[in-house]
Amino acid sequence: MSTPQTPVAAPADTLLNGAEYLASLDDGREVWFRGERVGKVSEHPAFRNATRTIARLYDALHEPGYRAQLVGTDRSGLCTHAFFKPAYSADDLRAARDAIAVWQRLTYGWMGRTPDYKAAFMAQLAEGHGFYGEYADNALAWYRKSASRCLYMNHVLIDPPVDRHLARVDVRDVYVSVDRDDDRGIYVSGAKMVATGSALTHATFVAVNSGTAARMEVGRDEDMALVFITDMSTRGMKLISRGSYELDAHSPFDAPLASRFDENDAAVVFDNAFVPWENVLVYRDVERAKGFYAESGFFNRFNLQSCVRLTIKLEFCIGLMLKGVEATGTADFRGVQSQVGELIAMRDTLQAFVTAMVSDPQPGIGDSVVPKLQTAAAARLYMTNAWHRVREIFECTLAGAPIYTVSGVEDLAQPQLHDTLQRYFRGTGLEAPARIKLFKLIWDAMYSEFAGRHALYERNYAGNQDQQRLDALRWSEMRGDTDAFRALVDDCLADYDTHGWRAKHLK
Repeated sequence: MSTPQTPVAAPADTLLNGAEYLASLDDGREVWFRGERVGKVSEHPAFRNATRTIARLYDALHEPGYRAQLVGTDRSGLCTHAFFKPAYSADDLRAARDAIAVWQRLTYGWMGRTPDYKAAFMAQLAEGHGFYGEYADNALAWYRKSASRCLYMNHVLIDPPVDRHLARVDVRDVYVSVDRDDDRGIYVSGAKMVATGSALTHATFVAVNSGTAARMEVGRDEDMALVFITDMSTRGMKLISRGSYELDAHSPFDAPLASRFDENDAAVVFDNAFVPWENVLVYRDVERAKGFYAESGFFNRFNLQSCVRLTIKLEFCIGLMLKGVEATGTADFRGVQSQVGELIAMRDTLQAFVTAMVSDPQPGIGDSVVPKLQTAAAARLYMTNAWHRVREIFECTLAGAPIYTVSGVEDLAQPQLHDTLQRYFRGTGLEAPARIKLFKLIWDAMYSEFAGRHALYERNYAGNQDQQRLDALRWSEMRGDTDAFRALVDDCLADYDTHGWRAKHLK
């Protein structure tokens, strides 16, 4: 007689749904907009639709049509989004890629810092918590807290553009530094930029970027050698938001992207803000503050998320271009077709980067694997220089067509304009309302203020252009690649001398 097997309990599902996410934003956070403190972020017209877009992502975690691709379990049995847990094989990375893509398609690639972005770092705390020494337990606890709920994290790594010609320690009145500590935690003051989507998130991750960290010195910068996490309700922390494209959107018809996908950026200001010890990862430790960025695997993983997102965003833009040239009657022009072909080749290049990152990983922390560093660095450089070319193709190919439109959706409801619009604003094979609707969408994607912010984001979200190139060089030197490149030239030089060939096969 066989022994009955004890049934294995299914992992508890504590993942947030959309309603829970919206409710979680009502935590007393201090968000300032147009001279007023925002009372309820999820209801404020500057943030309302963006919060509901994020809520849609959380609801997808529980919907049968999406759940199979989105949700899995980690090695401890914790139920979470596939990118919120470490990967241990190429198959795990492929599953993470697919989960990222599901969420990104729900926003057509137009939200860069959705919850999966910072999961690129938080997931690595599971295997890499030991790096944080005496704060290792904090790191592991934050992994579990983040993964079990799929918390939406933002991060701030960059110092404000103030007195950058000075050493950081000489700009202590502006840059984030510790004021004091006690048995409960630390107290910090200073500002950071730019907290993308921060008003919509659960917590802020605070650290320094790779370029800044490289300039830090032991014995000088300890007060600024900090890595910590703050809940959005932290007293003494305020968000100073930029203008809202969502609020300024005239209507969904006139601004279909800006009216729902605006990740409002903000400056984060700490004024003697209290951070409990359990939220501290690095404290007054220059070497760890310098090393966490490279050691965490965040760089390798965030470029996977970014590349999947941009691939989908570019697919959307290819569709816009195809429909745009069809509406103008130029789809069969040779030059137009070549421009569409270039967009398609750019998308395929991004897809190749994604495939390489998930199929050919390198060892990460512990038993984990992460996308190969050189592939991630190459993708980073390509991605941050691709978007300006996309916009250029639209500007040159569609020319003035996107501006040949009406002032607002109200014009379409005006009987006196009906016949005029139907005659002069129709497209090739399109009635006037459909053509106007299409080109309003194209305008919002490529030419509006919302589009201008996206151009700035795509260029700079992964660090300044010099640093991207310097990182690629430094990491190549660390791997020994540059020595191999020199050796290849040395081999060639050894093939000949002033007397002729020295290579035996050529003598």
